[in-house]
Amino acid sequence: MKRFEHKTIVVTGGGGGIGGATCRRFGQEGGRVAVFDLNLEAAEKVAAQIRAEGGAAQAVRCDITDRDSVDAAVAATEAQLGPIDVLVNNAGWDVFKPFTKTEPAQWDKLIAINLVGALNLHHAVLPGMAARKAGRVVNIASDAARVGSSGEAVYAACKGGLVAFSKTIAREHARHGITVNVVCPGPTDTALFADYKEGAGNPEKLMEAFTRSIPLGRIGQPADLPGAIAFFASEDAAYVTGQVLSVSGGLTMNG
Repeated sequence: MKRFEHKTIVVTGGGGGIGGATCRRFGQEGGRVAVFDLNLEAAEKVAAQIRAEGGAAQAVRCDITDRDSVDAAVAATEAQLGPIDVLVNNAGWDVFKPFTKTEPAQWDKLIAINLVGALNLHHAVLPGMAARKAGRVVNIASDAARVGSSGEAVYAACKGGLVAFSKTIAREHARHGITVNVVCPGPTDTALFADYKEGAGNPEKLMEAFTRSIPLGRIGQPADLPGAIAFFASEDAAYVTGQVLSVSGGLTMNG
């Protein structure tokens, strides 16, 4: 039996690099995958790949910053795929500038996507999990939350907030059989990282510096993340909650 057979999994930002790889992994392991993304075309592409491999998947347009959109997406998912067993909050966005060169409007957008969006999903999904006395939540933060990252002050603040929020929700809902854990990617070859490189002004030099600083000697790939995410979502992690795991090639080594 596959680990996620008969399980319904929601992945936000599922049309992107890490999100898409994660959705495909859950599909390969038997899950019914709801690919949530603001870009419905990107979500449908990932869902179609899962279905082509014999899996079950549904593309769902969702603006995670809009609670009405979140509620509608959750209702549509549960109507078609069944009650949500696993929630992966992966969607994110960043702007790469020194803090004093950013503007309050950018802070509002960063906070809305990287923190409030996850709050909306938790608030919509947790009551059903609590009623069923079972559930898995995996929040995708960033190593910027753990050690900081130049040019990402507000993003790091949001992700640090997500880590603290996750630990609190893990405590509040342990009695309901719900686990909440966090995966922190390091530098990963996604569209977001491409924007980061361009913002640095010298992408090649930045890549060389990152590669030298990572003990395993390479930038992460989206496919490096789904294993850790699926572990936290599985019964293998039934006795693990409130934990934070870096997947960064050893760039950060937190005890």
